Amino acid sequence: MDEHASHDPLRPKYRRVVLKLSGEGFGYPGKSGISIDETLSIARQAKRIVERGVQLAIVVGAGNILRGAQFSAGGEVIKEATAHYMGMLATVLNGLALQDALESLNCQTRLQTAIRMETVAEPYIRRRCTRHLEKGRIVILAGGTGNPFVTTDTAAALRARELQADILLKATKVDGVYSAPPEINPHAVRYDKLTYNQVLRDNLQVMDMAAISLCQEAKMPILVFNFKQEGNIERAIAGHAIGTLVSL
Repeated sequence: MDEHASHDPLRPKYRRVVLKLSGEGFGYPGKSGISIDETLSIARQAKRIVERGVQLAIVVGAGNILRGAQFSAGGEVIKEATAHYMGMLATVLNGLALQDALESLNCQTRLQTAIRMETVAEPYIRRRCTRHLEKGRIVILAGGTGNPFVTTDTAAALRARELQADILLKATKVDGVYSAPPEINPHAVRYDKLTYNQVLRDNLQVMDMAAISLCQEAKMPILVFNFKQEGNIERAIAGHAIGTLVSL
């Protein structure tokens, strides 16, 4: 390794990363739908990451398009399980948009879904996904786990364990985990580091409890950070002290 590389401030710390992107990342704040500008911003950061030799899988949400909870008042008209399947299908729309944005930047990609739809995407197969990562392709994972009543956070934790990632990055619109919602409580404290037990004990809004438990069992570190700040995904992968790190 040459001297310049050893002093590269963005030199990756992690070899294989699973990045969880909420649906909100694909749209403008407070608005529904997909923003091409926001999607391209994600794609540019992802491209810089893989150009540094990092293997990157991205789990996408769909809150910008549809949330299953919005149908909860529908009673027996739309069943809760159906609403969850609708949300899973909506993640594929974001996945397709991100795939084309990445390929417009000459990135090799694969879109894999937990719900089979071979016309537009590959089915998620762990060994195939791993092989794509090893070949330097960005793998976009849509469709959650393919099961209702499971969040995309849990899907991200599950995929991170399956793919033996070095870290799970939880990209959000805030700069870490707080003791209370900072937009409501101006005295809320931001944590630099937390243990899994602290998150579970205090019911902190990091990810859902099932996702935290999955990561705890595998000793999978979770970094919660604000990806809307340009370059933060690269800083996160380089191991910079940003956001909140959840670990043992």
